[in-house]
Amino acid sequence: MQVTETLSEGLKRELKIVVPAADLDSRLSARLEELKGQVRLNGFRPGKVPTAHLRRLYGKSAMAEIVQNILNETARKTLEERGERAAMQPSFALPEDEAEAGEVLDGKKDLSYTMTYEVLPSFELGDFAGIKIDRPIAEVTDEEVDAEVAKLARDSADFATKDGAAENGDRVTISYVGKIDGEPFEGGADENGQVTIGSGRFIPGFEDQLIGAKVGEERVLNVTFPENYGAKHLAGKAATFDVTVKDVAAPVAATVDDEWAKKFGLESLEKLRETMREQMQGQLGSATRTKIKRQLLDKLDELHSFELPPTMVEQEFENVWNQVTQDLQRSGRTFEDENTTEEAAKADYRKIAERRVRLGLVLSEIGEGAKIQVTDEELQRALVDRIRQFPGQEKEVYEFYRSNPEALASLRAPIFEEKVVDHVLGLADITDRTVSREELLKDEEEGQASA
Repeated sequence: MQVTETLSEGLKRELKIVVPAADLDSRLSARLEELKGQVRLNGFRPGKVPTAHLRRLYGKSAMAEIVQNILNETARKTLEERGERAAMQPSFALPEDEAEAGEVLDGKKDLSYTMTYEVLPSFELGDFAGIKIDRPIAEVTDEEVDAEVAKLARDSADFATKDGAAENGDRVTISYVGKIDGEPFEGGADENGQVTIGSGRFIPGFEDQLIGAKVGEERVLNVTFPENYGAKHLAGKAATFDVTVKDVAAPVAATVDDEWAKKFGLESLEKLRETMREQMQGQLGSATRTKIKRQLLDKLDELHSFELPPTMVEQEFENVWNQVTQDLQRSGRTFEDENTTEEAAKADYRKIAERRVRLGLVLSEIGEGAKIQVTDEELQRALVDRIRQFPGQEKEVYEFYRSNPEALASLRAPIFEEKVVDHVLGLADITDRTVSREELLKDEEEGQASA
């Protein structure tokens, strides 16, 4: 086999590879010998089928299999010998001429093809030990727990039918038919819809127009669907709802005590408060983690500048851009609504893609140097968590990941990233700063909006 470099430009490489016909024929002969003991043909005893006959029947398919194996072997061995790491799977350009390809498959002509790939860049890691990190910390107060318990009591309140008109906070049972331009629309009717006035769960203006309604009363409600409404055929359109009130029920104030707490599977009110505090503190902890991770990634990005594999950047950009455009379509918004243009947005998101690729390579280099590994147990837990997201399809999802190395790698990558981040944070100079819950979560919301 002869390997000749035809391109070395930046991170791009192209090699011309020639595999002699004699080598191909030798491999084919060995493969046909294997097939002798496997195939069953009428008129021949097992293992006694002439090789020439096998070559006529299976020669081309066996040679196609051999060529594929050669491509894989060549890629692996060539990269090892050259001391290079491919950024992505190499691509191959095989003979396009049908006659030439046929001669190769018949073992009569050398296999000549090109292998194109991009190498991972070599770079020096910046001095990340001792990076200064500001860690905002918020503690859940008793007053916040009290407020959350009170909210739970309101949200889980029982209702009792009452006489008189509906008020804010009441639950109204109605039958209704929605119409646009006087014609009923699909999904706009219900015989026993329940609306809690003030919950904000219906179209803006719908609940307010039920205030003062009584059992047996008929009303026509006038509303306008939001511009970003999920059903595109309704978004932004004016509609009417013909409503008949069937029941008005007022919330029954819950007695917040141990008995009430048992409704939620907890033995006492104190245990309920403890559980809620833990959940709220966990939320704050996640917000803190996100904040310091963003700081860390920002600083690592500042420390490193090197050439990036173009194909990796392009693939990452496509992933980001597809998500952006899908989000805009779902919300019914445009780039103009976001005070930008498609061209400007593409430029911004390409920078984000470059940052992601650069940080991915930096984190990988740090993790490799620190010998950080994702254990089989960690990967198995991630797989189980993923499978649980698809109830009823557990077997199919498991088989998909088991037979798809790239999909399995997508589960391993975030675990590896978090472990590397933990490693770097362990070396960082972290200063704790106490903030309020509102400040911590507000900052987090702003950070997500900015991202």
